[in-house]
Amino acid sequence: MSLAELRALGRSLVSVNALIEVGLLLACLGLSWLIVNRIARHARNVDAQRSVLLGRRVFDGLLFPVVALLLALGARRLMPLIDLPMALFKLVIPVLMSLVIIRFVARVLRAAFPNSLGTRLLERSVSWVAWGGSILWIIGVLPLIMNELDDIKLDWLAPKNTKREHLPTVLSILQDVLQVGLVMIVVLWLSSIVEARMLRGKAVDLSMRKIAVNITRTVLLAIGALVAMNMLGLDVSSLSWLAGAVGVGLGFGLQKITSNYVSGFMILAERSIRIGDMVKVDNFEGKISDIKTRYTVIRALNGRESIVPNESLITTRVENLSLADPQVSVSTVVQVAYGTDLDMLFPKLIEAIQRVPRVLSEPGPSVLLSNFAADGLELTISFWISDPHNGQGGVRSEVNLTILRLLNHFKIDIPFPQRVLHTAPADIPPAFGATPGAPSDELRR
Repeated sequence: MSLAELRALGRSLVSVNALIEVGLLLACLGLSWLIVNRIARHARNVDAQRSVLLGRRVFDGLLFPVVALLLALGARRLMPLIDLPMALFKLVIPVLMSLVIIRFVARVLRAAFPNSLGTRLLERSVSWVAWGGSILWIIGVLPLIMNELDDIKLDWLAPKNTKREHLPTVLSILQDVLQVGLVMIVVLWLSSIVEARMLRGKAVDLSMRKIAVNITRTVLLAIGALVAMNMLGLDVSSLSWLAGAVGVGLGFGLQKITSNYVSGFMILAERSIRIGDMVKVDNFEGKISDIKTRYTVIRALNGRESIVPNESLITTRVENLSLADPQVSVSTVVQVAYGTDLDMLFPKLIEAIQRVPRVLSEPGPSVLLSNFAADGLELTISFWISDPHNGQGGVRSEVNLTILRLLNHFKIDIPFPQRVLHTAPADIPPAFGATPGAPSDELRR
């Protein structure tokens, strides 16, 4: 808009007709909120963290500004029919378009890279560019800037003997960058949608769904890269030799990474290790929380996490406590005094241990006389549990308390260590080289 148009717009914003436009704008925003809220209620199973259209709340997704923009465009078409001049909607529509762009980029990046620090920086950059472009468009400066950028020729980017009208300009380069960025954002959006739908399914095993998600994301990104190169005017067929050379170089330089990727797909395909299994790798025991294409995350019961390369899970020994049977045997040891009636004690111990909540009745507990110790009879008590992911310390403590209560009930002693001290008579001469009156080595022992 020119300066005169800006002045006319300012006068229109303080007129009585502007109040009607404010009412129409509030009606558009309220109606869009109702529509999106109704859609959100019917989509309760959608993951809000990764939802691009709905977001965490009704108004922070992409769908709300899109619906508001469509209603605002409809109201703008309707206003000339009722002889109502436009003032406020000339400002609102560019603002809503900028909001659509910002929301689209931000929500897609958060869905594709939820924990990336660079995502916030890119979101802020896009926000500044979008809001700045809308402001420049409203005040009429953006077309002038675009014309100036179109006049700046970049002859060093073009081959020799290229005509001046065919030389790339700063504006054309910026437009190409925006087009490529838009294509990649759309590809990431489609990838996040496919990933969310595949992971929500229950008909296929989770490991197979992870394989499908990884393959789908890779294929979509490859297609997006090819489309972006065609938009830039690059001949894809001429880059085949370069791709071969890069592939050979990466094959030699990234052998370990490639091995981890292949191992990850083998683990997911064979299902020898699955998400949720209790495993023990290199003396680290825990539950598999996620299997990536390059590494596997194992979470211990105390909250610590271990990132294990997938190649290690293929080439080293891995103890899987949940592969064939989740039942795990747990044992504890106790000593009773010599002379205890073991024939009476064993059935009582088994009966008491079976009443512990997490102890399985089949296979049942067992009590064995494992050793004739120096201080008493050593008993080894074994029992089975079916939930090793909940830990073994708690159930072992419950079993030990049950054993202690039973022994106290029958007044069976748990023997303390006993030692006999022999003192030498006073008339025995001290050992050779010993100080008279000092205790001998035998006495010290």
